[in-house]
Amino acid sequence: MIVEMRTYTLALGATRRYFKLYGEKGLAVQKRILGHLVGYYSVEVGALNKVIHLWAYDSLDDRAQRRAALWSDPEWLAYVAEVGGLVLKQENQILNPAPFFEVPPAA
Repeated sequence: MIVEMRTYTLALGATRRYFKLYGEKGLAVQKRILGHLVGYYSVEVGALNKVIHLWAYDSLDDRAQRRAALWSDPEWLAYVAEVGGLVLKQENQILNPAPFFEVPPAA
């Protein structure tokens, strides 16, 4: 299993609006297609205006297939068009869980 950590840097003051749009229009689509949400957070201390979310996949191939399906979904594309202006920067990391750690079940 792998975990993808995505960090979005948002425009100043955009976190509340981002979470509102995501909760109303993005979350259900991603959960339906990506499946295994590990966590979704905002940064309170340190580099602010950041949202971090983690998704688990069986493999890089599983991730690639699910991400391709996401980007083929009209509902997702409409959401991205609406929220895209709030995101200034995106960083992705693929994480391998430590041998002693079990990724929590899907949220």
